Parts: sequence; structure tokens; C-alpha cells
Amino acid sequence: MPDGTPVELFSFGSEGLEVELISYGAGIMSLCAPDRHGRFEDVVLGFPDLASLVRDHSSKAPHFFGSTIGRYANRIAQGQFSLDGRNIQLSKISGEHSLHGGAGGFYNRVWRAETVENGVAFHYFSKDGEEGFPGNLDTTVRFTLSGADLRIDYQAATDKPTVVNLTNHSYFNLAGRGGSSILSHQLRLFASRFTSVDAEMIPTGELRAVAGTPFDFRKAHSIGEHIAATEEQIRLGHGYDHNFVLDGDSSIKQAAELYDPASGRVLEIWTTEPGIQFYSGNYLDGKVRGKYGTVYAKYAGLCLETQHFPDSPNYQEFPTVILRPGESFHSTTILRFGAR
Repeated sequence: MPDGTPVELFSFGSEGLEVELISYGAGIMSLCAPDRHGRFEDVVLGFPDLASLVRDHSSKAPHFFGSTIGRYANRIAQGQFSLDGRNIQLSKISGEHSLHGGAGGFYNRVWRAETVENGVAFHYFSKDGEEGFPGNLDTTVRFTLSGADLRIDYQAATDKPTVVNLTNHSYFNLAGRGGSSILSHQLRLFASRFTSVDAEMIPTGELRAVAGTPFDFRKAHSIGEHIAATEEQIRLGHGYDHNFVLDGDSSIKQAAELYDPASGRVLEIWTTEPGIQFYSGNYLDGKVRGKYGTVYAKYAGLCLETQHFPDSPNYQEFPTVILRPGESFHSTTILRFGAR
């Protein structure tokens, strides 16, 4: 790091998946998966070196490539919420709102790493008041590989009431190397509703049915099919940048299936979380040069971030994100790769 803090890179793999993880941001640097002919390609966007990653994450508009996001993934309106009668003010990174934990969020920290069986565990101790969040929060993110499954287990504990919402912010392009558009990818989401947003991408509180809208991915179809629709929510997001309300309970369940017809690669996402944010790479603008010298144009990659809902601290009717002393936060997401 610029201040001399050492950063570690871990590489491990199986016959079905090759993984590189970095302790800066507890992030995924690369994921290489085979196509239908057995050819391995890197299916996540990112940077080839630490310096580029630090430069991006320290900018006014970071891309968060591959990183762990916390304490709170997604947006909190005005960076404010009330907790046990106390008004909490967070730092802001998205105009007037809090986004992805602020400029000093988990993506922009060096985590302590340890190797575990079939993987790596990253630990970070977030001090009381960091980016405005109350409580000392002790967080562990564990990545383990089994065949073609990459499992991510999140765990956290606090000494004061606080809010927690953790996710991974990888951008996927199953064609490999991020050199082509994801518009021809076929997506299925196991969600009958989504959280509608206002002009600043803050939830309105409505859980809107996907039926009859461009947000209906209950049956797989190409991402590009409705991305240019004139529907209000599509226009507000400049494409897809919305939280989908997953069907099912808090047990592990399938949230998404992504398929690239050209390569045959398939990604299934399973999670215990109640929501998944589908972001179609609308703000990639060709100004970022990533791995392999690839320029990341609009729609070069997409994110499928398992999470609790945006702005949940301000909506009692949303699944709670409050964590109290004596409780333990647990969440699991599985990235399952295959080909057909």
C-alpha cells in the first residue's frame, strides 16, 4: 500500500475453478472457469495490479471491482437513520447519500488473512465510529472452494447496536476477459418483486411485482431484451441497477442463473440473503483499462450482489439489518460454475 502496509495475494484452484484473492478489500482478483470445451477464461472484471485497484478505490467514483462491501452494501438515504432513538449520520459517497460503506468502507481496507482448508479467511476490525457507524464490528469473510463452487461465508459481531449488510461486488462476464457486452447473456432471477426507486436510486418503500415489466426474469431471457425500454424504472437506473426481492425464506436458496450462449458457461448463485442487486454495468464508460489491457465499455460486466435491501435502516417493513451485542451475523453465498 502507499503507506507501506503489506498486501497478500492468494491463488488456489480445482479442476473446475481457479481463484485469486487479495487481502486489500478482501476481494476477488480473478475467477477462471472452463467453457463447454474445457477452456479456462477469467470471468470477472478488475485490475491487473494493486496500484490500479487502490487508485480506483480511492477515486470519487470507485468501481469496487471484486471487493467485499461493508459495513453497509448499497445506499442509505442522506446517510442517515435512527437506531434506538439515536440519529446516526454516516459519511457520504454518492451525492447526498451513503453508498457501500463510504470512502473508508471495507473495500478500501487491508484485511488480515489466514489460510483455511480449501480457501482463505479475511478478518477486519472496524472501530466504533468508522464512517459514522456505531460499535466496534469484528468481521470475517471466508472463501472456500469445492469443485466448481466458490462459497463465501460472512460473519460479524458488535459491542453496540449497529447495522450490517455485507456483499461481494464482482463484475461478471462469462464470455471471459470482459472484452464483449453482457447483453446477450441470459439471466434468470428467482424473484417476483423488486424494490422500486426514486430519481436518486433510493427505494420508495414499494415492493413492486415484476410481472408485466422489464424486470421479469423469472424465466430466463437476454439482458439486452428490455434494457432500452422506456419504462420509468429502467430510465431512472439507465438500465438495471435494482434490488430484487428473492422468493423463499432465509435458508440457502437459488437466487440467480446466468448463462452465456457463446461459451456455454453458467453461473448459479445461491444465498441465504433476502435480496440480490442486479447492476448491468451502466456506468462503465470506456475510461477504465482493466486486466489483459481490456477497456471496459458500457455493459462490459454485470453485478449480482446478494444482500439485504437498500436503505433498510429507514424502512421497518424491510428485513432487519440491525445487529446487537451478543448476536452474530451470518450470511452465505455460493457461486456455482458450470457449462452446457
